Amino acid sequence: MDAGAFSGVQRLFGEQIAAGLHDGAQLVVMHHGRVVLDLAGGVAQRDPQMRVTPETLFLIFSATKPWTAMSVHLLAERGRLSLSDPVSKCWPAFAGDGKERVTIAHVLSHRGGFPIGPNWLTWDTWGDWSNVVRAMEEVRMRWQPGEAVGYHPLNFGWVLGEVVRRVDGRTIGRFIREEIAEPLGLQHTYLGLPPALIRQVASITDHSGESAFVADFNRPEVRGAEIPAGGGVTTARDLARFYALLAAGGTVDGRRIFQPETIDRATRPSSEGETDLTLQLPMRWAYGFHLGGRHSAFGATSSDTAFGHAGHGSTLGWADPTRQLAFAMLTNGVQGRVTNFHRFTTISDAVLAACG
Repeated sequence: MDAGAFSGVQRLFGEQIAAGLHDGAQLVVMHHGRVVLDLAGGVAQRDPQMRVTPETLFLIFSATKPWTAMSVHLLAERGRLSLSDPVSKCWPAFAGDGKERVTIAHVLSHRGGFPIGPNWLTWDTWGDWSNVVRAMEEVRMRWQPGEAVGYHPLNFGWVLGEVVRRVDGRTIGRFIREEIAEPLGLQHTYLGLPPALIRQVASITDHSGESAFVADFNRPEVRGAEIPAGGGVTTARDLARFYALLAAGGTVDGRRIFQPETIDRATRPSSEGETDLTLQLPMRWAYGFHLGGRHSAFGATSSDTAFGHAGHGSTLGWADPTRQLAFAMLTNGVQGRVTNFHRFTTISDAVLAACG
């Protein structure tokens, strides 16, 4: 691939910062497991001013969900659980209010029926995992499990994180670190940020006017909490490497983390254009991932087999196994749905064009 192939991507990357869509950003593209583009620019923090470098840490919101999902899939690969198991098999107290029929697969595919709540589970309670457990035992069903799809913004992670803890014994943050991040050589990937690093994370700015809770994710208490559906902190280099691993069938640099069939199971469709009751949009979901296609943020020319996840109007990671591509773009500017979708589809399409 010639050096000029990504000139259009580089131009768009700079234009988006100059236009104020975000203060700063990182963008990494990997092709056949090799880094072919590595960009960093703009401002991570304004006071005191800190420029974005490739090592700057970014909060990635819901782009965290695939780490948690693949932790569950890894336990299934090892025979420690089955995706068809009711959650209450390992967590009996979860079964209240009709939740005894909710399976692990329902949660992975956003078909559990309990997308939000309870209302008392707010940012100042997230740091104590016992609050999370009690909240998920109390949460009320909004529809019967499996009958509809509706994005579970935080409850997805609270439940799956507790499943991992009950089946394996480790917290979800420790499991991700020891079973995925460290074996893969991800040096800047965290769920539950060490206190010494909290001030090194790019500050998030809400440009959407719709996200009252965005400011909470700048709080040290939130950055240090294990929030398995929305609290991951990483770099674009690390996130792209994670997707390069998945695009390559579970092996990168000669190291196998997942079996190919595990990735196939995680990325098979669970919803093909069905209207998501939470997002009020037709969605293609898998078991922990969005799926590609012309209406996805992965680009109008993305493959139907591409998969990945966005993070609250600011971040995106995806893999296209047919092209052996991995993409990660992290920003510190939260945009509304239309602006954010255009921001990422434009750059994703430019990457796809550059890679043929």
